[in-house]
Amino acid sequence: MTDVYFYHLQNQPLEKVLPQLVEKCLERGWRCVVQTRSDERVTALDQHLWTWRDDSFLPHGSDREANASEQPVLLTTSEANGNAAQVRFFVEGASSEDIKDYERAIHLFDGNDPDAVDNARVQWKTAQTAGHSVTYWQQDEAGRWQQKA
Repeated sequence: MTDVYFYHLQNQPLEKVLPQLVEKCLERGWRCVVQTRSDERVTALDQHLWTWRDDSFLPHGSDREANASEQPVLLTTSEANGNAAQVRFFVEGASSEDIKDYERAIHLFDGNDPDAVDNARVQWKTAQTAGHSVTYWQQDEAGRWQQKA
């Protein structure tokens, strides 16, 4: 059974939230896959994760690189688990019904985008129907996460 988390982004953009969550996963010794819907987004996230903070970076690569299987964080548009990750992030509406081999699947969606909210609802129902443990997190005005369901 995979724990499925939905993060409803309202006050902070993906570029701020994703690196923080990925960093927490790496601190636990977990490998991560970040799945997007476009190669352009993979490229943008690749550049962003190297410079997201002045005092650190997140070690990562994309599945277009020769050493993709060795990356602690792998950026991709594919549903494959190319680096034997324990955690899979879905951003910008990316999804996969085959999440059973992950400890966690994390959907990050923009609460200001009605299409993203609708897609998250579909993914929520899919995960519940598959028997996964599903939780919903929402940002308060200070940017803190509160579990709502």
